[in-house]
Amino acid sequence: MRPLPLVLSVLALLPLAAHAGDPVRPRVDSRQCGISTPYNVLVDTGGVWLYRDEGSPREVFFHDGELSVDRKVRTVSDADAQRLRQLEYQAYQLMPEVAGLARDSVEVTFDALSGVVEAMTGSKRKARKVDDFRSEAIAHVDRTLGRGRWDQEVFDEKFEENIENAAESMSSMIGRSALWSVFTGRAGQLEARADKMDRELEQMLEVRTRAIEARADGLCAQVRAIDAVQSTLEYRHEGQPLRLLEVSGDDGEKTQAAVAARP
Repeated sequence: MRPLPLVLSVLALLPLAAHAGDPVRPRVDSRQCGISTPYNVLVDTGGVWLYRDEGSPREVFFHDGELSVDRKVRTVSDADAQRLRQLEYQAYQLMPEVAGLARDSVEVTFDALSGVVEAMTGSKRKARKVDDFRSEAIAHVDRTLGRGRWDQEVFDEKFEENIENAAESMSSMIGRSALWSVFTGRAGQLEARADKMDRELEQMLEVRTRAIEARADGLCAQVRAIDAVQSTLEYRHEGQPLRLLEVSGDDGEKTQAAVAARP
């Protein structure tokens, strides 16, 4: 390969650093299960709190069978109190698993980015610079999901921002290393590393992403179980069922049909 086409090929790889492994890079998405929530959620030992800026109700809180809607304690039946306890228990079980899944997603994403940097620069030391960004992304998961908090917009934006910042920081290093390899006569070595990286990254991402997807499927089953309990609540807010979760996405019609078919 002649020097100029090689440089252009390397520069074309820089977007890969920003989205390493796309489209198989795992993502954290509350809509993936065909069920979503319009609320931000906080789950801790004090109970389950759901809140949003618009819509009615704005806030829902429940703990040990007691229900508060828009900061007013509501009267519920004994059966609903038991259902609320079950929902609270299910939320306690779900949140740590969601946090673990998010951490795995971060690890796979930054392993892919690190692989791109090492292949393009030939330096493990330079590849380890990705770890600072990895650590920040993991810390963000720990500060949010790790503490039982799911703030959808903030989490999604912050997660993508960490990846983009890492890619931007690494891209200039990759470009300099590529140009240096070309103009010092080591273009063949760079091309060989790039080919090897492509094969290894594809294999690594496929195996690990499938494992994450399998875990995500298990979480979807838990989310649907929560929706099933929610659908049996007798409590009505302004004459309407209390909907903390909503059917959405490609699986929405199937899920809605299942809910409608229940006695």
